[in-house]
Amino acid sequence: MAVSEATTLQHAAYDSKIEGNVIFTRVDAAINWMRKNSLWPMPMGLACCAIELMATGASRFDISRFGAEVMRFSPRQSDVMIVAGTVTYKMALAVKRIWDQMPEPKWCIAMGACASSGGMYRSYAVLQGIDRLIPVDVYVSGCPPRPEALIEGLMKLQRKIEGEHSTLAQMKPGPAPVDA
Repeated sequence: MAVSEATTLQHAAYDSKIEGNVIFTRVDAAINWMRKNSLWPMPMGLACCAIELMATGASRFDISRFGAEVMRFSPRQSDVMIVAGTVTYKMALAVKRIWDQMPEPKWCIAMGACASSGGMYRSYAVLQGIDRLIPVDVYVSGCPPRPEALIEGLMKLQRKIEGEHSTLAQMKPGPAPVDA
């Protein structure tokens, strides 16, 4: 009796028909997995770094491995802004307007020395870092940075997205109910 009972428990513990079709995970992990593997960049190519940004989409570097090959030129269809190049004060308002039009959640990558810190331009006309205007999640260094550096920046952004609390951020307390 003990032998058949043990085989019954063993059979109940492992059922190959069910085990292959059931996945247990957290909602945060599933949402973050989807977000990190389907990043849609909004390219803000403002100077020479934009050439390296375009090269990243070429077949030699294959940005599609990371789910980011769909470059969207509409802010309402993008979730990652890649600011590549020198941001002048004249362009800063346009960059901010496009950032504000992007839906939440959104992320920003500052590509190159000029976007990160103003680069070699210590001028009254150049914004000394895009982080003074919008929040930056990943900085990619270089002048101009190679496409491999941008891909490394995308991978760092994916690791950051993977650790976010996606469901808690959306559950914001609303206004208190008003008694009539």
